[in-house]
Amino acid sequence: MLKHKEQRVGVFVDVQNMYYSAKNLHNAHVNFGKVLEDAVADRKLIRAVAYVIRADNSEEQKFFDALANMGFEVREKELQTFWSGTKKGDWDVGIAIDAITMSPKLDVAVLVTGDGDFTPLVEFLQYSGVLVEIIAFKETASARLISSADDYFSLSDNARRYLLSKAK
Repeated sequence: MLKHKEQRVGVFVDVQNMYYSAKNLHNAHVNFGKVLEDAVADRKLIRAVAYVIRADNSEEQKFFDALANMGFEVREKELQTFWSGTKKGDWDVGIAIDAITMSPKLDVAVLVTGDGDFTPLVEFLQYSGVLVEIIAFKETASARLISSADDYFSLSDNARRYLLSKAK
């Protein structure tokens, strides 16, 4: 896909999806600063939003602050615990609503997720005239999501750039 410096870009990061992909595939953390840098690719950044789940873990506030210092607007949601003990935390609807709401101001929406549930969002944004790029780990990215996008970038192809070792 042709990228040029005048394109207005919005970046939407499904932090949970990327966190668990990096953890399960590489036992590492994602370098979200490098991901943002390459998502923007010297174009005009309109907004970069990182969607996180608050689970009252002692380290999470430092992580949320680090995301903010990288240039992300951090949107938080509490982890839901149901009477059965099951837990749920995702931002799928919030990410979709934000991307649709911002789409009139964007030329390109970059979705940093491999979650196939976002395929209808990709198609809607494209129908609205917005180019959609996907950034994800190829091992955990939905083939349907990848094929629906205008461009796809695999973090796995240069894992050394996009991963940070976990502290022991």
